[in-house]
Amino acid sequence: MNIRDTRYAKASDGAYIAYQTAGEGRIDLVWNLDFLGNIDLVWEWPGLRGWLAGLAALCRVILHDRRGTGLSSRNVAPPNLETRVSDLRSVLDAIGSDRPVLAGYAEGGAPNVLFAATNPERVRSIVWLAPFPRSLWAPDFPWGAMPDYIKLQDSNLDQWGSKEFGAAWAESESWWSEGFEPYRESLQMMGMMSRQTTTPDVARESVRIWRETDVRGVLPSVRAPALLLADERMLEDVEIAEYVASLMPAAEVARSPSLGPEGYEFNLDLVRRFLGAERPTLDYDTILATVLFTDIVGSTEKQASLGDRRWRDLVESHHAIVREALGRWRGVENDTAGDGFYATFDGPARAIVCALEITERVRELGIEVRAGLHTGECELIDGKCAGITVSIGARVAANAGPSEVLVSQTVKDLVAGSRLSFEVAGDYELKGIPDRWRLLRVLPGTA
Repeated sequence: MNIRDTRYAKASDGAYIAYQTAGEGRIDLVWNLDFLGNIDLVWEWPGLRGWLAGLAALCRVILHDRRGTGLSSRNVAPPNLETRVSDLRSVLDAIGSDRPVLAGYAEGGAPNVLFAATNPERVRSIVWLAPFPRSLWAPDFPWGAMPDYIKLQDSNLDQWGSKEFGAAWAESESWWSEGFEPYRESLQMMGMMSRQTTTPDVARESVRIWRETDVRGVLPSVRAPALLLADERMLEDVEIAEYVASLMPAAEVARSPSLGPEGYEFNLDLVRRFLGAERPTLDYDTILATVLFTDIVGSTEKQASLGDRRWRDLVESHHAIVREALGRWRGVENDTAGDGFYATFDGPARAIVCALEITERVRELGIEVRAGLHTGECELIDGKCAGITVSIGARVAANAGPSEVLVSQTVKDLVAGSRLSFEVAGDYELKGIPDRWRLLRVLPGTA
């Protein structure tokens, strides 16, 4: 075994993220591991070693184990998408990588697109093999997993860590029945890879988080050039890649004879050509953000009952609580109008927790606030977020009741694994916004 140098980046909450680099190319490329991952062992795994070696001949390859897995901190909860983005940023900062290519397979590409949407200036381009934006079937995503497959996949997890795991997984995949022999050696090693990745309970939780995640709402905000590779033997995979490309401003689809070992040379050539020339990107005048609006319920009546001076003192105390919460959860104050706040976040989970904290703490002042959140692409005007996303966020907040935090479906889809709980508040018409919108109520005490 070729023992590579492994180092640790310390995340903002103190967790340690293990990372490695390989190769000395002029371009940095992050390979985000999909589900199975241990950065020491992936170089020995037949299913990945040839691919990583080929990438390292083109670029400086950056690998890291997501928290809760591999060589990274194990005594932490499995990460949601927002945490994975934050941990990746910690790794890039530790290495000094300013503008890498972000690459990954299937679920491994999800944190890449969120990172690119929220940090556009830090991403050169994206390479996404088998680009799945979500895993489950939905009326507007007919390629997703159906209940029978989900049940089979859950039963496969009973074999996690054992020598039977690879065979159980293969039997659940229809293509294996066609006899794809190049994968046999990899399947024999999957049991060891799985137990070196994490324990069965964490594996099940990670699967649950991915099933609840949907990054389609993020894709229109990804301005970086993107290469989407699809296995041409699988019509559904090609259709998914073309669908994903239709949602991204600068994406192209390439058909591969195989995304497995027998197709590595072909795929590496595609990547080589894609990265060979500096590709123009769109101006960084937009960014993905989560917008939060809050305002005091019944403010006019409260002001009338208190009088102007006491009302002013109350508003100042309210503002102090809100600003303290924004500082704690890395929110950016964009505007304050009377008794209302408009703030933005680069992570939806932190935005929700901040809103819950505000609604709880202002009760100490004898008042209640309503809050609403939406995630989407925002225009940057004088450094502040503007546009339709901001209008939607304001309309969501307007439908909230006292001490209630409402979010759009897009927000919920991005915070799977955050231990936040929701219930459907209803379908609403948002003034001036087309269509009806499904809004969800954040249940207090779930953060």
